[in-house]
Amino acid sequence: MQQRIDAIKQTLNNIVLGKESQVEMAIVCLLAKGHLLIEDLPGMGKTTLAHAISRVFGLEFQRIQFTSDLLPADITGTAIFDRNQQAFSFHPGPIFSQVILADEINRATPKTQSALLEAMEEHQVTIEGETRKLPSPFFVIATQNPAHQIGTYPLPESQLDRFLVRLSLGYPHPEFEKSLLLSGEKRAMANSAKPQLTSEQLIEMQYQVEQINVSESIVDYLLKLVIETRRSPDLVHGLSPRAGLAITQAAKAYAWLQQRDFVIPEDVQHVFVSVVGHRLQASGQSQLNGDDVAEAILQNTAVPL
Repeated sequence: MQQRIDAIKQTLNNIVLGKESQVEMAIVCLLAKGHLLIEDLPGMGKTTLAHAISRVFGLEFQRIQFTSDLLPADITGTAIFDRNQQAFSFHPGPIFSQVILADEINRATPKTQSALLEAMEEHQVTIEGETRKLPSPFFVIATQNPAHQIGTYPLPESQLDRFLVRLSLGYPHPEFEKSLLLSGEKRAMANSAKPQLTSEQLIEMQYQVEQINVSESIVDYLLKLVIETRRSPDLVHGLSPRAGLAITQAAKAYAWLQQRDFVIPEDVQHVFVSVVGHRLQASGQSQLNGDDVAEAILQNTAVPL
């Protein structure tokens, strides 16, 4: 299994150049059964990374382009009257796939954004009183443009909290950008990538991640970090218990990637900012953002011996 994951990382790094840490955290998010939010300027490779992940993990893929006129039924599906059968038949929407790319999610209205809430949390959707299960595994990758751009709606806290990890790809190093300019667009390479796993193998990996041991001392350390966010004057509010569970999930997945069956403090430190940064809202008096405050708390909290 580890050899296959290494091959997958290599393939993804050949498609998204110079972003090894972001690629690794995206894999961590998938192994931890979470959902991924990629926030960056247009043209940074967000969509290419989403396509590549679905291909190499051998998963069914659907892209939903979020716009201001998109309706919830466009995502979940709707019942249409069949004259021949004299009955309503359900036509599933694109949400019924294993990997969903919610492209430019913050360009849709809050009502449409909320259509994803039940799907991301419960892996099911309720339409006209009937609950329908979603495929397994189920992984949402949402891309988001910076909030200052025209035509964007900020994601509410309840929506942000559904994402296990938030990443930003950022500008590539000039060396990698030169290589990109010489070789051309990587989208075709992402679309033609060979599947290197089956759905069943990925589910088995996710099960193995769940079995990773987390000692009491690691839980105490993690709890200290969470409590420090609740005491920080730089934040409007601290982390919820759900955020603590999210850190644990991600740390276990990162430990599994390092071929360990137990979590160490470095695992928690590695995933902490990516997992909690988007969950933290800086107070009006603070000059810092959520990532900065999370990093400061990490630096100032004693590590268990």
